[in-house]
Amino acid sequence: MWDNARQLNALALALTVLALTILGWAGLSWLVRQPVFAFRQVVIDGALARANPGHLEAVIREELKGTFFTLRLADARASLQRVPWVRTAALRRQWPNQLEVTVTEHQPLARWNDTALVNAQGEVFNADYNGELPQFNGPEGSAGEVTAHFHAFGVALQPAGLVLDGIRRSSRGGWQLKTAGTPSLTIELGRTDSGERLARFVAYHGRTVAALTRAGTRIDYVDLRYRNGFAARVPDFKERPPKKTA
Repeated sequence: MWDNARQLNALALALTVLALTILGWAGLSWLVRQPVFAFRQVVIDGALARANPGHLEAVIREELKGTFFTLRLADARASLQRVPWVRTAALRRQWPNQLEVTVTEHQPLARWNDTALVNAQGEVFNADYNGELPQFNGPEGSAGEVTAHFHAFGVALQPAGLVLDGIRRSSRGGWQLKTAGTPSLTIELGRTDSGERLARFVAYHGRTVAALTRAGTRIDYVDLRYRNGFAARVPDFKERPPKKTA
């Protein structure tokens, strides 16, 4: 090989091309990191009702490092979605130095257990909220199922004029509902045939629980876990002592 001029020339050419490629890549890598390509403007799009635009921009400017060419959009998106109330964030570069951010917020549907909120899609998130919301309770990972049943049970109760204000799924799969209003009504559904049980309760509600309520008898709990009926609890009920006979 060392005596072959053609091979030596080919090797020298290859080494030269490799060296130029490495130098070119290094130069380009250095160039795209220069301040001239830094983002000068951040445009936040989306109807923001709860997320703070200043907080979003601060996250972009202070926590997300990079220029127009080097910013890792996936990392930026993940950082923005950790901001309270941000559900999704879409980022787009706009030449020469603008970053466009489109934000979708969480819409709170209910409180989840003791510390979090759940949105209309059944996703759990953390944020401060002082308004009135229904209460959801369930095992970890069951928020989506609880949300779906909340909507279904709410529709089923509408003919009876009842509005759901809470739902609980036990670790064994049982369902318990709580209606809005004063007095509220707790409905024990159990684990199986919950739709059929609730439909039967609604069908007889007007002639049973509603009739007793109109007559001044307060019902605070019904248990639907019976084959052909349900039990109701009257909290102020006192059994009359038997009459004494002469």
